[in-house]
Order: sequence, then C-alpha cells, then structure tokens
Amino acid sequence: MARRTERPLPPRISLPDLPDALEDAVGRRHGDHIAQRIPLAQDLAHAQFEQCSLSGTAEHVDLAGATLMDVEIVDARTAVLSLKDATIRRLRIAGGRIGTLDLSGAHVAELVVEHARIDYLSLAAAKIQDTLFTDCTLATVDLPAATATRVCFERCRADEVDTRGLRADSLDLRGLDAQAFLDVSSLSGATLTTHQVQLLAGVFARAAGIDVQD
Repeated sequence: MARRTERPLPPRISLPDLPDALEDAVGRRHGDHIAQRIPLAQDLAHAQFEQCSLSGTAEHVDLAGATLMDVEIVDARTAVLSLKDATIRRLRIAGGRIGTLDLSGAHVAELVVEHARIDYLSLAAAKIQDTLFTDCTLATVDLPAATATRVCFERCRADEVDTRGLRADSLDLRGLDAQAFLDVSSLSGATLTTHQVQLLAGVFARAAGIDVQD
C-alpha cells in the first residue's frame, strides 16, 4: 500500500539571497535594479528588482506589475503597499506598519511576512505558494478567488477572513486566530485545529443546510 502523504505540506521557502554589499540608489518606474538599497517611493510600478533591499516611509508605494526576485522590504511604514499583479520569487517583508498590503492578482512563490501589522491584506485572485505569515497582526484577510498552495500562518491574528471562491491545497490555518470566516464552504484543502472547528461548528452546520436550535 502506498504511504499516505502527511498534510498539510509545509511551505518550501528560501530567504532572499542578498549580496554582502548593496549600492544606494533611487528606485524608478520601469527601472531595472540589481543589488541596490532603495528607499520606498510612490511610483515603482513595473520595475524589476533583483537582490535588493527596500525600506522607509512613504504615504503610498506603488509596485504594481513589478518583478521582485530575492528582495527584502524592511520596516515599511505606509498607508498602501501595492504589489498588485506583481511577480514575486523569494520576498521577505519584515516588520513595519502597513495600512493595505495589496497582492491581488499577483503570482507569488516563496514569500515570508513576519512581525508586521497590516490592516488589510488582499490576496484576491492571487496565485500564492510556499508562503509563511508569522507573528503578524492582521485586521482583514481577503482571499476571494485566490489559489493558495503550501501557505502557513504561525502566531497570527485576524478579525475577518474572506475565503469566498478560495482554492486551497495545504493551507495551514492552525496558527491564525481569526474571529470570523466569511465562507466556510470554501475551506476545502485547509487545515484547522479541533478548537477552531468547534468555534465554527454553527457556521459549518448552517453552510450544510442544518437548522441548529436549542
């Protein structure tokens, strides 16, 4: 008999491979940046970043459509950090205070988000794999129509998680202390603790068409 694969599968993650020395530079839209240290700025859309470190404070950071490979974003303080439709391979977001982290429509592989406070995390229609959120405080997590493969939350908190239309495989939610899931019928492929399932029992019953009365 074939051996059963243990689930959920953990993320396959390597941290960004950064050189020992980075050149200070100013980022630009459609720019091509390699081995540079760059302050966050308003318009960095459609730029390419390889082996770069970004940090700082900006009201709005536009990285929409950008390509990031072996990149870290450290202690970002911004109302909006937009990575909409970005292509990401080995990105670490460490610390910081972010109003909206927009990864909607992004193609993500090997992402680590740690020790960050994020009011609104959007992964709508994103394809995200091999991703770890650890020690994060999240107000709202949006996952409608997302595809999540080998994604794990550790020691995270959230008020509300929107899972409508989510497609998941090895989505480990055991480390996400969430107050509410908007669509439990889309949690197929996710892993929860027994305690989490007990808290959601009434919601699961209603989703299955069961009339629950005392």
